[in-house]
Amino acid sequence: MKTFVLSLGGAIVVPEEIDTNFLKKFKQLILKYSQKNKFYIIVGGGWTCRKYQAVLRQIGVKDSADLDWTGIAATRLNARLVRALFGKSALSEIIKDPNVLPRGKGNIIIGGGWKPGWSTDYVAVNIAKKVKAAAVINLSNIDYVYSEDPKKNPQAPKLKKLSWPELRVLVGSKWVPGMNLPFDPIACKLAEKEGIKLVVANGRNIGNLEHILLGKSFLGTEVG
Repeated sequence: MKTFVLSLGGAIVVPEEIDTNFLKKFKQLILKYSQKNKFYIIVGGGWTCRKYQAVLRQIGVKDSADLDWTGIAATRLNARLVRALFGKSALSEIIKDPNVLPRGKGNIIIGGGWKPGWSTDYVAVNIAKKVKAAAVINLSNIDYVYSEDPKKNPQAPKLKKLSWPELRVLVGSKWVPGMNLPFDPIACKLAEKEGIKLVVANGRNIGNLEHILLGKSFLGTEVG
């Protein structure tokens, strides 16, 4: 049995409206492989998180803890959505603290954010460390990590393989609530320290995700 840790970007769960088409396909794929594999799925806040944080900033809220707690609430709401999607196939309790994993029989465990200062990427890396998973699969709305933001520069080169130091140059070293980067800078530091690899891929490409789970050739960036 293999253990997979997925950092499921909220931007593909709730780009603006909840993406029911994606959720149905994602559910089918995970159920297909959950009999012989274990899945820890940590869900990000996506549009819900950024919308609420943007409103708070507009009305003058500057406290990073308040912004983070609002984002954490969004991740847990999305995590509840995904957990309910799987019904009895997933553990009923969601992960709120990566140091205290839910107990119970079942190979699908869903989680959200933890506490201010830490993203869901960081939660995913902590869980990978705890369960001795070799890698974290980061499912976002981009196909690869790019040399710069492809939305700003559509010609930005895609980067298929990176070392942790190379990725850290791209993402910086500081966590800011609601930041939109290929991977959280603090999570990068921990993953590098623990020797955990990272795969960054477009989560909407379900066939590609299946290739990743099967160890086949895939579209995406490998870090480590």
